[in-house]
Parts: sequence; structure tokens; C-alpha cells
Amino acid sequence: MFHFSDIGLETDLIVLIALAMIIILLILCIVLLAKNSGLRRRYEGFMADSDGRSLEKAFQKKFDNMDFINEKLNEMEKRLRHIDANLLRTYQKVGIVKYDAFKEVGGTLSFVLCLLTKDHDGFIMNTMHSNSEGCYTYIKEVKAGEVFVTLSDEEYQALEQAKSSGRVQ
Repeated sequence: MFHFSDIGLETDLIVLIALAMIIILLILCIVLLAKNSGLRRRYEGFMADSDGRSLEKAFQKKFDNMDFINEKLNEMEKRLRHIDANLLRTYQKVGIVKYDAFKEVGGTLSFVLCLLTKDHDGFIMNTMHSNSEGCYTYIKEVKAGEVFVTLSDEEYQALEQAKSSGRVQ
């Protein structure tokens, strides 16, 4: 049989060391229990709000809210696509030139108005005013920035003005 005295250790010393280790372990257990108790209180406080609802219900409410927001976002994206598609067909480029059509007879009440879409489709409206002869209005169609009839200088100026009015610089 093995005895501690065979290796030079007294039994009393071994018992004291073992007792010290037991006390240290007991203190560590008490510290761990205290920390566990504090952690449990914090966990229970985290899991229940003031109304007593569980955290799971709060998370579910947030997820439902996110689903609602995503639905609204999808609706808005569809509406924006629709608006963008319609915007391409609207007149968004403007050119206007005022002039005296009959050289000192009508004053500078005559004008040329050019309205174009993003793709340079639209029209040129020329309104010539005369004090004695009345007012005449002419419309010329514009397709892809081109007109297939002869343009006056003022009409050409209005067309070029409209083409360049939508450019981002």
C-alpha cells in the first residue's frame, strides 16, 4: 500500500492542502452561483417587457412590421416604374423664341414654341402676330429631333434650344 510518508510528505500536510483546495472550490462555487443569479435576473428582465409579453412576441411584431414595410416598398417601386414609363412620353424639353414676324408691323408678339419628349419627339408651334392681318398659328411635327419640312430661323433656334434644355451638365 502506498503511504505519503514514503515520499516525504506528512499526512497532516496533505489533509490541509486538500482542505484549502475544497475551501477555494467552495468560494468559486459561491461566486459562480452569484453570477448565475444575476445573469438569470437580467435574462428574465430581458425576456419580459412591462406588459409581461415575451420577447418572442415583440420579435414577431417587428417581423410583421417589416413585412408590411416591404409590401409598401414593393408598391412604391411599381408606382415609380409606372411614373417613369409615363414620364418618357411627357414633354420635358422646352424652347421658345420671340420675334417680329412682319418687321415693325406686329411688334415682337410673334413666337415659336418647341416642346419635346426625352426622345426628342414633339412639335414646333409658330404663332405669327400682325396688327393688321391677325394671328396665324402653325404646328410642325418633330420625330427624333428631326423635322421633315422647312424651318424658319426662329423655328430652328427653338428646336435647338429645346434639344439642349434637357441635358445634364
